[in-house]
Amino acid sequence: MPSTTTAAIQKLYEVCKVSFSEKGPLSAEAVDNVHTVLDMIMPSDVGLECEARAVRFWRSPRALNRKRVFHSSPAIRYRHIYECKSFSIGIFCIPASSIIPLHNHPGMTVLSKLLYGTVHVKSYDWIDAAEPFNLSKVRPAKVVRDGEMSAPCGAMVLHPEEGGNVHAFKAITPCAILDILTPPYSSEDGRHCSYFRRCPKSDPSGILLNRTKGSDFVWLEEYHPRDSFVIRRDLYTGPALNL
Repeated sequence: MPSTTTAAIQKLYEVCKVSFSEKGPLSAEAVDNVHTVLDMIMPSDVGLECEARAVRFWRSPRALNRKRVFHSSPAIRYRHIYECKSFSIGIFCIPASSIIPLHNHPGMTVLSKLLYGTVHVKSYDWIDAAEPFNLSKVRPAKVVRDGEMSAPCGAMVLHPEEGGNVHAFKAITPCAILDILTPPYSSEDGRHCSYFRRCPKSDPSGILLNRTKGSDFVWLEEYHPRDSFVIRRDLYTGPALNL
């Protein structure tokens, strides 16, 4: 008889398997089905119960000895669980104060669940601006989210064109985010991860202001993060999948 933890992550894999194809979700209902199962995943289901317990006292003067629980390296770590041509499942473990810069998910649907901790999320959607703007290097984007999230909370869904497809994370406390990408990144298929930053730019014609009434917008340009930004592939120690 499988354990509860094994059953939970196994169920997530199985619902992803029947809901996603190499082109992404099979339907809106399929996304809802995965979202429902993802919402039920707890830190204990993926072997992170000790970290989740310790982070609850992170800001307390009676905090646990952090070095005993959290990795001493300041690097962001990615715990790979599964990947095929249709989807990938993995966990980002982000140390306090670390940042994953603004990045995109071209043509991809993303489901993210904050497992523990507090994170500041800043996300944007591209504005479909026509000429005379040259969008090859700098593009306008509208703000979708700019605020903190704390676990426990519901999972987020980012669609290819809406929901905050370009986003960044800053860990307020140590945190872990369970990510499902469909389809996954693939340079061969044109799904390359690009990084962006805000840049000053004016809108003298007022065209964008007219299109984005009631919304804030910014200009984003692609750039290469500093060499100090590293995401290390880590060993996943949670329940194994029965493939």
